[in-house]
Amino acid sequence: MSANVIHEGLPKTGFIRQRQLIPKIIPVSAPTLWRWVKSGHFPAPVKLGANTTAWKTEDINRWMAGRVS
Repeated sequence: MSANVIHEGLPKTGFIRQRQLIPKIIPVSAPTLWRWVKSGHFPAPVKLGANTTAWKTEDINRWMAGRVS
């Protein structure tokens, strides 16, 4: 794995949608992911448009790095 990638297939910068995140990168159900977001356990997504919500990959990488340390 390169220094620019924390998880295989997850770039250092950019955005990732829920369907790309679950279950390949975060192996939980969608309701669990949203409970984590609501409780502050997982980074909140950002609205990119009226019908588009995504997470910053920087936030996901930082969250994953905190989980392994």
